[in-house]
This record gives sequence, C-alpha cells and structure tokens, in this order.
Amino acid sequence: MFKKLMIGMLVIGLITTSCSDDDDNTPVVNAGTISGGPFEFDVDGEPDFATGITLDASNAFGENSIWVITDDMGNILGTPPTLEAVGMVDFDGAGAGTCFIWYARYENDSNLAMATTVAGITGTFDLSNSIEVVRNQVVNAGSISGGPFEFDVDGEPDFATGITLDASNAFGENSIWVITDDMGNILGTPPTLDAVGMVDFDGAGAGTCFIWYARYENDSNLAMATTVAGITGTFDLSNSIEVVRNQVVNAGSISGGPFEFDVDGEPDFATGITLDATNAFGENSIWVITDDMGNILGTPPTLDAVGMVNFDGAGAGTCFIWYARYENDSNLAMATTVAGITGTFDLSNSIEVVRNQVVNAGSISGGPFSFTVDGTADFVSGITLDATNAFGTNSTWVITDDMGNILGVPDTLADVEGVNFDGAGVGTCFIWYARYENNSNIKMATTVAGITGMFDLSNSIEVARN
Repeated sequence: MFKKLMIGMLVIGLITTSCSDDDDNTPVVNAGTISGGPFEFDVDGEPDFATGITLDASNAFGENSIWVITDDMGNILGTPPTLEAVGMVDFDGAGAGTCFIWYARYENDSNLAMATTVAGITGTFDLSNSIEVVRNQVVNAGSISGGPFEFDVDGEPDFATGITLDASNAFGENSIWVITDDMGNILGTPPTLDAVGMVDFDGAGAGTCFIWYARYENDSNLAMATTVAGITGTFDLSNSIEVVRNQVVNAGSISGGPFEFDVDGEPDFATGITLDATNAFGENSIWVITDDMGNILGTPPTLDAVGMVNFDGAGAGTCFIWYARYENDSNLAMATTVAGITGTFDLSNSIEVVRNQVVNAGSISGGPFSFTVDGTADFVSGITLDATNAFGTNSTWVITDDMGNILGVPDTLADVEGVNFDGAGVGTCFIWYARYENNSNIKMATTVAGITGMFDLSNSIEVARN
C-alpha cells in the first residue's frame, strides 16, 4: 500500500505538471509496465535468479532508464542498469524477506540513480508496476561424510573418528549433532563434532545407530526432542552415517598357576585362581576343564567349584582350566569336546595342570621279629598292609639283608608268611612292600641300589636271626 500510494502521488504530480500552462516545455515520463513472476525462493545457499521478466515499453518515455530493487520498506537495495543485469541478481544473498523489482524512467533533474529510498527520489521520474520476490528463510544441514562404522561390543571403547562436515551450504540459527537408533529414537545430541568423536559406542550395547548433523531455528524443539518424529519447528537433518554395534562374547582373562601335582592319592586342588572379568561379556558363564586333547572333563559352574576339584583323581596327564562366556544359542554346557562347541561363545586363556604319575607303596606294620637259628622253622605273621594311598600298576614284596641285597621277592603277603627265616642263617633281614610300573626291573634286580624305573618301597619290618 505504501508503494502504491507513493506511486499514485507521483503520477498525480506528473499529471499536474503536464496540465500547467507550460505543457509544451515540461517533459513527461512513463515507465511502462513489466510482467513476470511473482517469485518465491528459499534462502538456502543456492543462487536464486528472477528470470523471464519482460518490459512493455511501448508507452514508456523518459530521458534515462534504470531498474530498481527495493525491500518492502521502500529501501533501495540495488539499481541494475539493464534487464539482463536484473537477471544476474542473486536474491539468495539478500537473506530472508520480501523485495520488489521496478522499472524506472527519469529525467536528468532526478536523483533516482543515487537515492537510497523511494521516498528520497526527487525530480522527474516514474516507476513501473512492481514484481514481488519472496525470500523464505529455510535451514539446510549440509552434508557429512565418513564411516560407515562397525564395532564389536566387547568392553573396549569404540569411537567414530574421521567424520567431516561440508557446511558450505549449511544454514540455520543453531546447530547440533544427533545420534539416533534405527527406530528414530534420539540417543544423544553432542554439541560439536569433537564431542561426537568422544562418544563411546561400545557402551550402547548391540544394535545400529546413526549420526546426523542438524541446523535449526529457535522455534524448533530439536535440542529437547526424544525422537526424530517428535521434532517440531524449523530444522533440517543432514544425511546419516551408520554405526553397527555387533554383540560378541568375551571371556576375559584368568590368572594363577600353572599347577603340578603328583598322582599319589593325596587330594590336589588348584587354588589362587583369579578372574579378570572387566571386559567379559556374554549372557551365561561357566568354567571348563579339558585334557590336552580338547576333551571336556568337567564344567564347574563357579570359581569356588573349580577350587573344589580334586585333580589327583583324574590320574596322570595334563589338563587345562578355562573360563567361558556364551549365549543361549551355544551348546557349551553340554558339549564333550572343545571342537564340538557350537553357537556364540568365547574361552579365556587357559591354566595348565600337570598331573605326574608316581608310585606309592603305602605302609606296612607288624613285628619286629626275632628268631633263633636252631633248625626249627621260623615264620613271620600278623603283618598288615595299609594300601589306602598305595599306587602303582604292579605290586610285590621284597626281602633284603641289612646290606640291601635282595634275598627274595614274594608275590603276596601269604608268600611272605610262608618264608622260613631259620633257613637264612644268622643275620638281619628286612621285609618291604613295593609298588612299581612296567618300566621297572624290581623283579629282576639283585640289590635295592640296582632297581631302576618307577617304583616305591614301603617302610621295612626287621627280622633278626640270632
């Protein structure tokens, strides 16, 4: 209305002038009419040009011509000299608002080419009709690049690094970064790219999330929204970068040992084992004891249960203690070999337990005995064997003199009690019980010192022959 009123006043003034007594000497100006538009652009960093404008100058008069671009308050923003020059004006650079394009004719007495407002134009001039150009303020988040990322959820920090932002066409009063899950829930809104680089995605658990950059105006609730669907107001999200977080299992690590025991009938326990579960992950846990061939000998449920396993009872050999984490799709608790474990699982490092095969003759009691060498047979009796802790594949009894010479190797206690010590003459001899392995020559040796291989002699019982 302001412009139309102004133009009307100008026209009235011109008419008044042309109707004076000096009609033949007073110049008359007429800007003619222009057509095209109206135009509506988004202020988004992309150039916007008003094209297709035409000028009807059939009734246009005036010594000079110029184009005038004003804002909606009548301020003159520019005066392009030609229509081609108007077509080269980038309206995106003017920011949000409304402006008008006019064509003007004027005489030399006018200051139109120098004026800064329409109200400030003096002299003889005329403005055509105007074409409106609306410049809408929009937001543009630009674009981001980097990734995609794929991490294992294993207790080790995982960071999305190397992301870059192309903000050459980014517009908006405020900016923020947005991290969402694959359902559009907003998990976090880091304020800067540096803050994005400090997000530990391992802590979010298994799943997929997305990183976005956002620009928004003050009418938006973006900084407070909990879902993308719930964002209101003026905002724009960039393209997204995918971050895949794979669920894995990690058994952590164990320490203690290694252990070495003698298989001798005495209980042997692996104590002092510790578990570092700082980075241990998995729905279920169990302990696994295997032999050196990967056969599973036992699966104690807890570390306390491991400490109660008697390794002496497993016989000679080598076994290993492991800690395991596994998911419900694994058969670990039922498997009989490590090679046969299926599903999602992880075994920790192992602790070796060596079980040495030894022989133990146990102990004997009875006597001592004292006989007179008088031609009357003398037999030992009442000897007993405590074989509770006796180990060894083979057994025998051994009778020696006091110099360690082997006088006999009776097979059984009954055979020992059948020996006539009177026939050995005067002297002292000893009765022993022995356990031995197949690599021993005890049955063939003539002296104790000459026994080889794996064997063990019990305590001895003295037999004095007076």
